[in-house]
Order: sequence, then structure tokens, then C-alpha cells
Amino acid sequence: MTSAAPLPFPGRTNTLVIGGRMDGDRALLTPRGELVHGCADVLTEKLARLPADTARVELDMSGVHFMDTAGLEFLEVLRDHGRRRSIPVKATRWNGQPRRILELAGLDTTDPLRSPAPGKAPVRAASVVALERAERLRVLQAEVEQLRQAIASRPVIDQARGILMAMYGCTSDEAWDILREASQLSNTKLRTVAASLTACAAAEGTPPPPEVRTALARALARRRS
Repeated sequence: MTSAAPLPFPGRTNTLVIGGRMDGDRALLTPRGELVHGCADVLTEKLARLPADTARVELDMSGVHFMDTAGLEFLEVLRDHGRRRSIPVKATRWNGQPRRILELAGLDTTDPLRSPAPGKAPVRAASVVALERAERLRVLQAEVEQLRQAIASRPVIDQARGILMAMYGCTSDEAWDILREASQLSNTKLRTVAASLTACAAAEGTPPPPEVRTALARALARRRS
């Protein structure tokens, strides 16, 4: 049986689905999708449905392709389940962006639930540890926000590139260069330039602002010269 998490925000189609099977008394779970808001609840529900005699829980995380700070809560749910049931739990095979998030959080990328070997981790004041965790979380949240903005901006930028390709017979890379140059010349965000262009191409479109229109004309002239 699988469970799905709520969408992280409108327009996103990816969900978290946790499949799995039992191998004797060992539960082998395979999350697929994103670790975003609601993922901890999905895991809690899945763990609650495991047989009472489950002696070990292992998660193969290779199917998870995006993770924000909610993923840390997901790990805490798994760790807490192991403690309450006094059974080993592990989450391995992290890849791509989720692996980077684990690195920023200072966790073991091979298995973030693994406890450090005795004598390996120095004992430090709790206040120092708290400060380090706060800084890691700040960096983590900043990177996740950048990823969200990039994902949200991509559709309109892709549309603008398509318009330039159709109108001027340029390649996808050339269209990207034109947009980027127009953004620099007009001192306007790339997404704003792209949105102005797509709005202009609409059935009842409005022309881009003068500074954007001038910058686009200059960028196009340079490419055709």
C-alpha cells in the first residue's frame, strides 16, 4: 500500500509515494517523489501499518529527487520510530539535490540516521552545537528558496525562449543569451523580461516597458550583426 503527501504549492505535480515490501521481519520501503510539507505524515502512516513483528526498517531513498527542510522532520519520524520500537532503522542511497541538503545540514550522506562511532565526535558545549545547527538551517533554507524560485520561474522563461526561437529563427541557447543580455542591459530581472515578452505575444498582449523593449532590441541586433 502507498500513501501520497499534499502538493507543496499550487502548480506542482510531484507527490511522495512510499512503496515497499516485507523480507521476513525486515521492512524494505521505497519512497518516490519529494520530501516536502506533509512527507513526515506520510511516513508516520506507512510505519504504523507495518506488521507488529517488524524487526528492522530500511529505506531506499534513490527515488527521492527533491527535498526541503521538511525532509529533516521525515528523518526524525524514522529515527523516533526506531527508538520507540527498539529496532534498527536506516535511510540510504541519497542522490542529487537531497544529498546536497544532507551535506548542508551536516548529516552523513550515506545514512543520516547513523550514530557516530564512540570517540569520533568531540564533546562540545550545547550552545555551540545549537549555533551551528541554526546556521546550517539558515543556509539550507536559503538554498531551498533559491531552488523554489528557479522552479517557479522556469516555465515563463521557457515560453519566452520559444517565442524568440519562432520569431527570429534562433536556437534555444541563442534565445537564452538574448534574454540574459536584455536583463543585464535593462537592469531588470530575467523572469520579468521573459514575462514581458510572453505577455506581448498574447492575443491581446501589451508591449514590454520601454527599457525592456529597448534592451531586447539591442540584444537582438547584436546577435544578428
